[in-house]
Amino acid sequence: MGEVGDRISSSMVGGGNTAADYDYLIKFLALGDSGVGKTSFLYQYTDNLFNGKFISTVGIDFREKRVLHKTVGADGTLGRSHRIHLQLWDTAGQERFRSLTTAFFRDAMGFLLLFDLSNEESLLNIRNWLSQLQTHAYCENPDVVLCGNKADLEEQREVSEDKARDMAEKFGLPYFETSAATGQNVTKAVDCLLDRVMARMDLCLDQSKMPKLRNADGKRVDLPPGSSSGCGC
Repeated sequence: MGEVGDRISSSMVGGGNTAADYDYLIKFLALGDSGVGKTSFLYQYTDNLFNGKFISTVGIDFREKRVLHKTVGADGTLGRSHRIHLQLWDTAGQERFRSLTTAFFRDAMGFLLLFDLSNEESLLNIRNWLSQLQTHAYCENPDVVLCGNKADLEEQREVSEDKARDMAEKFGLPYFETSAATGQNVTKAVDCLLDRVMARMDLCLDQSKMPKLRNADGKRVDLPPGSSSGCGC
């Protein structure tokens, strides 16, 4: 994965973009059972588009988006702004692709874990996905945001909001009810994950505990100055 990740980090910028275009390249992975709406979720976030036709992801794919992230201090004041190039990896949910998708876990800095509000089994299976993260991610306690997707299908709902929130609290995860069709809470969920990852970076002094962070030239860059606290892993 290191070789593939290094190659993408250094070559993904095209069309005349330069190193001045962004400060950090950050990689997120979308995880969850097949059919929960990971691909549609990412398309809604990056392109504000929704395609109701289900096309199963084969292996792995990714979307990209540029955002401006402003750090918020403990007193609520806005701090330094960072130009972020987000790479959002879309993983196949089928078991036969599991060995391929887990190979990408260690290079990601945050995870969007999706289940389908109209499919209770997909909620129960988040335990398995979290177990995979503990095994394959860069640390045992990576940043994860839980998303109950397809909130627009209210008549088909099998998972109540209370039940989903209880599951999220059990594992200490932020929870959003999202809809790739309407855009409900899609941006909020990604913004929440980015906030958590950037906050962890500020606290982390041991850079070896974090995945490789790249700038537009593909070179590893130092993390922003942090406090005396240790890494949040």
